[in-house]
Amino acid sequence: MPALLASHTSLPFDFWDILVSFAETMTNMLWYLTTFLASSSVLQNGAIQAVSAQYLLGLGIGDITGPVVETNMMGYASLAQTDTGLHMRERSRAFIIADASAPSNRVVFINADIAMGDSGVRRSIVSQLSSAFPGVYTDANIAFVGTHQHSGVGGYLENLLPQITSLGYVNQTAAAIITGSVLAVKRAHASLAPGKLSLGNTTILNANINRSPTAYLANPADERARYQFDQDKDMTVLRFDDASGNARGLLSFFAVHGTSLYENNTLVSADNKGMAAFLYESSVEPNSVPGNTTFIAGFTQSNVGDTSPNTLGAFCESPGQPFDGQPCDADHSTCGGTVENCHGRGPGFQISDFESNRIIGQLQFEGAQTIMNGALTPVHGTVKAVHTYVTMANHSFTLPNGTTVSTCPAAMGFAFAGGTTDGPGAFDFVQGDNSSTPQNPFWEIVKGVITPLPTAQQVSCQGAKPILLNTGFAHTPYEWAPNSVDIQMLRVGNFVMLIMPGELTTMAGRRIREAVRAKLISSGVLGADAYVVVAGPANVYAHYVTTREEYGVQRYEGASTIFGPFTLEAYIDKYSSLVPFLADNASGTPASDAPPPQQTSKAISLQTAVVFDAAPIGKKFGQVLTDVNTASAYHAGNTVSATFVGANPRNNLRLEGTFLTVDQLVSGQWKSVRTDSHPSTIYSWTRVSTILGTSSVTISWTIENGTPAGSYRLSYFGDSKPLIGSISSFTGTSSTFTVS
Repeated sequence: MPALLASHTSLPFDFWDILVSFAETMTNMLWYLTTFLASSSVLQNGAIQAVSAQYLLGLGIGDITGPVVETNMMGYASLAQTDTGLHMRERSRAFIIADASAPSNRVVFINADIAMGDSGVRRSIVSQLSSAFPGVYTDANIAFVGTHQHSGVGGYLENLLPQITSLGYVNQTAAAIITGSVLAVKRAHASLAPGKLSLGNTTILNANINRSPTAYLANPADERARYQFDQDKDMTVLRFDDASGNARGLLSFFAVHGTSLYENNTLVSADNKGMAAFLYESSVEPNSVPGNTTFIAGFTQSNVGDTSPNTLGAFCESPGQPFDGQPCDADHSTCGGTVENCHGRGPGFQISDFESNRIIGQLQFEGAQTIMNGALTPVHGTVKAVHTYVTMANHSFTLPNGTTVSTCPAAMGFAFAGGTTDGPGAFDFVQGDNSSTPQNPFWEIVKGVITPLPTAQQVSCQGAKPILLNTGFAHTPYEWAPNSVDIQMLRVGNFVMLIMPGELTTMAGRRIREAVRAKLISSGVLGADAYVVVAGPANVYAHYVTTREEYGVQRYEGASTIFGPFTLEAYIDKYSSLVPFLADNASGTPASDAPPPQQTSKAISLQTAVVFDAAPIGKKFGQVLTDVNTASAYHAGNTVSATFVGANPRNNLRLEGTFLTVDQLVSGQWKSVRTDSHPSTIYSWTRVSTILGTSSVTISWTIENGTPAGSYRLSYFGDSKPLIGSISSFTGTSSTFTVS
């Protein structure tokens, strides 16, 4: 492997341990030194100058890519969507902000290229960080936020329902997320330095639509009249500068589902937010390998629930039917009465969903760039965090009108199984049907076999939702759904982040932002410049949050609002009640319900391990089976590929490394210019024979415009597992080809 991508795997274990221990000791010393310097003065250019920066800022990135083959993908809940390779690696990006005058006041925001946060994964991240930095990073100040992309590796959530299609828990996926996220935070911690923060926003058109517009229309007309669109089109950016005003990174907030890549995609990727991050980071540091940049661009999910990147709308893909090519039924998202053929179309759908993904990512990148290059408002004030747990089953509280109401134990409605226009369901389930009589009586019988039949009290509590899966009462072999959820807010000066455990719809997000902002101002915690954003799904996955009006329509989002019709009001009540803990002089911690019970020790996994790899008779691992074209030159827009004798990539995830490189011959030396983190490359694995243990790997590169003319080759890095013995690495290289 080229030196650029070399890892520490060749070092003796004990020696590596000594190096890690020494590095962590030096990191802790650096933190204390930085804190001292930030509060007094620092040496710059040989002279002593005062530091006016109010914050200590740290930014870091880590590879969290799990097994890219033979593992179900997370998001669409499709058993058939088993990954077969890699388009772009998943990353966690960590942002640390501390008050320079009181560094113990700090927050950690982990923006991970995964579908959603999870209580088990977060528990491990918090445990490792609190052990490495005692008293510095805690359960209260660490936010673990997913970008909600649907093309990542699955099996990492600890509740049973999302594990069903992944055949249970996949420890390798969870371990990769934990390892990479902790590494990202450690790198951010090591980079802590005085700096400044500023805020800006802009409007981004054509990057999202509302995929449930008929549900949105159920909201009061006077409320809807306050907004131009039925989805939020504003992007907010928090800019991170060093003390001299040079940009170190950004954290953006924009609502669009990570469903640009459809459920027929089987290549692990990071969808449109991961694409936006890649585009921004590579625009700042074009010569750095993705994942090795010092500039960190975080593209965070916001009130995503009813948004879609498939901006051309939903159409029937029903060849031979009279409704083929026509818009789907608006109320139920059906074609001829069923949902299977109703699909949203992205802006590049005539080319590929990868092109749609690029376009939606590009629009977010350009929006963030516009803000970063414009006039921003300085952030001012201290740093605070508040976190508590709330048991959402039967959580009673009082509405502003004095009425006492309650949430419900978790349940999924019939429309949940109808899916969305981004990922349709199956059978005769449809969206927007909350009457009991049209439901297939077969499902009324079967649903009681899958989960316990709902009691009369549960039916009454869930209201307009006809219950399909009574998950809150399903405890075998372990919990099907979360019961306790994280309630967390992070304050950075006049900027407050609501870290949400679910997917809020457009209007639900507007209501909670407005309510919390009003509370911040009326309580005197912040002034009129208070700025509030939603970030999620984070920490634990509690599915959707709609308004009560949208809940009554029972499209997918309402059917997936698991805690019943008063879910949004419960969150507004609880988040608002914690506002005093964000005050400058706040102390103590809020009362808390019990945290989610630990499930991973009970986890079941039906995924089989890699038994062995073998090369075909007369061949060796890494040997070229189908070579590149050497007879004529390739040009920009062409795809060059080679196929090699392969081995299962589950043997070594190559975290912080790569399965491939594109190498250019420069002054007689091979230089790696592309890795498996570049969107122009694809790593594809094929099982040739399960019995014989043979497989092949195809490496592809679509040559970008502006690629320098010259000589190139494709390299493949693999690891094989013998039937008896240890896993060993190998390399394969194609012949040299020409780009002109």
